[in-house]
Amino acid sequence: MSDIDAKPKWPLRIGLITLVAALAVLAAGPLMSAGLDWRPGLAMFALGAVVAGIGALTVGFFLLRARGPRALLLVALIAAVPAALIPLGILLSARDKPQIHDISTDTADPPSFVALVPLRGSGASDAGYDGPTTAAAQRAGYPTLAGKLLSERPASAFDKALAAARAMEWRIVASDPASGRIEAIATVPWWGFKDDIVVRVRPDGDGARIDVRSKSRAGKGDLGVNAARIEAYLAKLA
Repeated sequence: MSDIDAKPKWPLRIGLITLVAALAVLAAGPLMSAGLDWRPGLAMFALGAVVAGIGALTVGFFLLRARGPRALLLVALIAAVPAALIPLGILLSARDKPQIHDISTDTADPPSFVALVPLRGSGASDAGYDGPTTAAAQRAGYPTLAGKLLSERPASAFDKALAAARAMEWRIVASDPASGRIEAIATVPWWGFKDDIVVRVRPDGDGARIDVRSKSRAGKGDLGVNAARIEAYLAKLA
């Protein structure tokens, strides 16, 4: 086959590759929710986004030059643009977030996981608090994050804290009024990541103080998810 005969096949091939890359980006989250390990899942997401971005530019060139199957190229372009922009938007929104994934309203004496420890799995991050470096990064990244003081007595505050945890639609794993401890699991929408949460209720003067800790099982940074979750939870206690 001559080079002239072969050239028209490139727009078709690149269009198909671009479309497959875009579909890989869109499928990564559901596949991880279905049980795919997060490492190949995120690799598929990132690689697909890069290929989709390059493919979108190339497909756009072919469309402008009226080369290749127009319908396929249009579909590939429409799929590739958001597939490339969504990861870019995620990265931009998290550019000012610290690269930590263990967030606590009390970094000096963070609440500990108890019932959740055997449920975290062998591949999960350590259940212990990540230490002074993480505490310093949290104070720099989330300087206003702090526990909640309630006027209610500890028993009433515990009931309020438990109701708020249920309102967050977390899966409650443990609820111990005697120790003032609530443990739960939150599933990150779309991705299926499991994050562990412990809520601690302690007496504070005539009222009670509620502290919360949220830690991701995977990765090193959380894109601000754990801090946002804690803030949303504490807002329900107002």
